[in-house]
Amino acid sequence: MIGRDSSVMKAWEATVRKTQAVAKKRANSIFGMTHADEEDHSRKDHSNGSEVYELYHAEKVLSNGDYYKGDWADNFPHGKGKYVWTDGCVYVGEWVRGKTMGKGRFSWPNGPNYEGEFKNGYMDGTGTYTASNGDIYKGQWVMNMKHGNGVKNFANGDKYEGEWRRGMQEGQGRYEWRDGNYYIGEWKNGNICGKGSFFWGDGNRYDGSWEDGLPKGTGAFRWEDGSFYSGNWSKDPRDQSGTYYPPGSSQEGHLEWDPGEVFNALSAYEVCPGEKVSILPSQKRLAVWRSSKGGDGAKPRRMSIDGRVSVGLEKPSDRMQLWGGCEGDFSGTKTPTTADDNLTTLNHDGSISRGTHLQTLKAPTKSKRQGETICKGHKNYELMLNLQLGIRHSVGRPAPSASLDLKPSAFDPKEKVWTRFPPEGSKYTPPHPSCEFKWKDYCPVVFRTLRKLFKVDAADYMISICGNEALRELSSPGKSGSFFYLTNDDRYMIKTMKKAEAKALLRMLPAYYNHFRAFENALVTKFYGLHCVKLTGPAQKKVRFIIMGNLFCSEYTIHRRFDLKGSSLGRITIKPESEISETTILKDLDLNFIFRLQKSWFQEFCRQIDRDCELLEQEGIMDYSLLVGIHFKDISENGELISSGSHTPTGDPENEGTPCTSRADMDLLLLDPTRWASIKLGVNMPARVERTVRKSDCELQLVGDPIGEFYEVVLFFGVIDILQDYDISKKLEHAYKSIHYDPTSISAVDPRQYSRRFRDFIFRIFSEDS
Repeated sequence: MIGRDSSVMKAWEATVRKTQAVAKKRANSIFGMTHADEEDHSRKDHSNGSEVYELYHAEKVLSNGDYYKGDWADNFPHGKGKYVWTDGCVYVGEWVRGKTMGKGRFSWPNGPNYEGEFKNGYMDGTGTYTASNGDIYKGQWVMNMKHGNGVKNFANGDKYEGEWRRGMQEGQGRYEWRDGNYYIGEWKNGNICGKGSFFWGDGNRYDGSWEDGLPKGTGAFRWEDGSFYSGNWSKDPRDQSGTYYPPGSSQEGHLEWDPGEVFNALSAYEVCPGEKVSILPSQKRLAVWRSSKGGDGAKPRRMSIDGRVSVGLEKPSDRMQLWGGCEGDFSGTKTPTTADDNLTTLNHDGSISRGTHLQTLKAPTKSKRQGETICKGHKNYELMLNLQLGIRHSVGRPAPSASLDLKPSAFDPKEKVWTRFPPEGSKYTPPHPSCEFKWKDYCPVVFRTLRKLFKVDAADYMISICGNEALRELSSPGKSGSFFYLTNDDRYMIKTMKKAEAKALLRMLPAYYNHFRAFENALVTKFYGLHCVKLTGPAQKKVRFIIMGNLFCSEYTIHRRFDLKGSSLGRITIKPESEISETTILKDLDLNFIFRLQKSWFQEFCRQIDRDCELLEQEGIMDYSLLVGIHFKDISENGELISSGSHTPTGDPENEGTPCTSRADMDLLLLDPTRWASIKLGVNMPARVERTVRKSDCELQLVGDPIGEFYEVVLFFGVIDILQDYDISKKLEHAYKSIHYDPTSISAVDPRQYSRRFRDFIFRIFSEDS
C-alpha cells in the first residue's frame, strides 16, 4: 500500500515542494516581475495542508496576448482576478489554483454573458445567462447546463418556469406564450410530453396526455359553457375516438365540432428553442507559462483552465510539478523520488508487488469481431432460420396499437399459441428451406408493448434480426450452458434459455413491466421478446430464446469489460496480461478502478440501483451482476492510457503547446444540449475513473486503494443475469460452499443478503466526481 504516511509518500511530497519552489522562481523571471511586485507578496496557506503558497497581486500580459490582472499564487490565478482572452472572452471573479471557482461573470465577445457560480471551470450552481438575442435564464446550473429549477424569459415574450434537466425543460413546468395562452404539466427533452393542461384565453382548455407537443392518448377538451369532448386523441384521425357531452341537460352546443380543430390551433404554439453557445467557459484555455529544467530559454508549456497541463518532451523532474491535481496524484509513469526501491508495480488484477515501479496502464489488445457467422452447413443454421422466420411472423403480424395499461390476461403464461411452419408454407406462413417446426410467442402483447416503451421501431427490429445478414454465434456457451447469438448490427443479443429461466421471467413479468413504466432509466436488462422453437420429429426438442439489448452496441470501442457481483470467491480472471483483449470479461478481483460520476448522474445512479435491487429482491432473484464497459478517451500511439494531467512524449517540440488530454468531447456535447439525447444513465456516459491498487499482503481485498490517477472515459453499464431464482440447487450450493469458504465471499446467498451485499459493493466502486 502506498499511504500518506509511507516513506515513499513523504519522499515524493518533498520532491514536489522542491520542484514547485523552483518553478516559482523561474515563473517570476519569465513574467518579468519587478522587485516592487515581489515586495507585495504575502505568505498564506492555501492548501489545507502543510504547503504554503505565496499570494500577491499581479498584472500580466502573456506571450500569446492574453491578459490577467488580480491575485496570483504558485503560478496560478488564485483569489479574485480578471482574465481577458485574445478572442474577446472575459472572466471576472473568483479563482482557485487556476480554475474558475466561486462567483464570477463570464462574457462572450458577441454579447452573451453569465453571472453566477462556477465550479472547476464550469457554470455550476445558481446563475443568470443572458443570450445575444435577449433571452434570459435565471436558475440552477450543473456543468454548463441548466439543471434544476429555473425561469427563462424569451425575447419574443414567451416564458417558461419549472424544472430543467441537462439543458432542456424536463419535469413539471409552466410555459406561457406572449398572447396569454399557457400550458401547465409535464415536459421531456424540451417538449410537452406526459400529463398536462393547455389553457386558452377564451376559457377553453384541454386536459390529458401529450406527446411531442400535441395531445396523444386519453384526454378531454372542455368549453367555457361546461360541455366537453372526452376520448382518445391522436394526430392521425383514424386513431381518434371520443364522445361529446353537452352542458347540463341541454342537447345544444358543439355537436358538429371536429377534434382536429385542436391540433390546428396548437400548431401555432411552438416552444422557443434555446440559443446554442458558441464556446463554453470550460473550453477556454488558460495561458499560464512556466519554464522547463532547461532554463529560461526553453519553450513554455500551457495549461487548460481546468488545471490539466499539456507538455511535449520533458524530464522526469518536470513531471513532478502538480498543476491543478490533487495532492497524491500519480502520473502513471515512473515517479522520481528519493526512495525508488520502494515503488510498486500494478498487476492486471489491481494488486501490487514491491520492489519495482508502478507500471503504465495499456489498452488491451484489439480483438476481431465477436462470434462465428452462422452460414449454411453450420450445426445451428436451421435453428437460426427457424428463429428468423418466427420473429418475422410475430413482429409483422398486424395488431391494434396497444395501450400501456395492459390487462392481467396479457401476462398469463398459460395462453399457448403455437404456429406451425411447414416447409411448403401455409395460409399464415411462407415457404422456407428449413425443416418443419412449431413456433410459440410468450405474452406477445406484453413484449410488443415493452418494445414500444423502449422506443424500438418494429421495422428496424425485424431488419436487425431477420434481415439478409446472418446471426453470429459466440464461440462458447455461458456458465449456464446457454448459447448466445449477436445480430449483425450488434444491437441485439439472443440467448437460449432453460425452462426454469423462462418460468422465472414469466413469473416476474408483471413487476418487470411496471418497473420500466415507472422508471425509464432502469438499469436491468431490457427484454424484447420470449419465444420457443419446437422441432418436429421423435425428439420434439424445444429451444427457448430470449431477445435482449446489447449493452455494448456503440460507436465507441469498449476497452475494458467488468462483470461485478460484490463477491470474491472465484471472482478473478486467470489470464496473463498479454491474453486479455477488448472482449475479455474481467471480474471483481480484476477491478483496478473507481468510477466517478458527475453529481446529478451519481445521485440518479444510486437511486436507480436501489430501485432495481428492490425489484429483484422482491422477486426472489440473486446472482445478478453489474456489467461495466469502459472506453478510454486518451490513448497514445503505443497503446498506453494517458491519465488526466499526465503526458505522452511526442518527440515534436512544436506540439508542446497543445493539450494532450482535455474534456473536449464532453464540451462538444455541452455546446449542443440536443446531443445529450444519446446519453442516458448507463449509456454513453462521460465520466472519470480513478486507478486503485490492492495491498500485496491481502489477496481478497475487494476494492483497492485509490492513488489519485484519473482517466477520462465513456461508461456503459447495466444489471444483467436477472433470471436466477434462489432455488434448491442454489441453496445446496450455498450450504456446501459455506463449509469450505467464508460464506460472505460466495455468490450463492439468499436474495435479501445478495441485494444488500451487491449494493454495498457498487456504492464503494462508484462515487461522485468532486
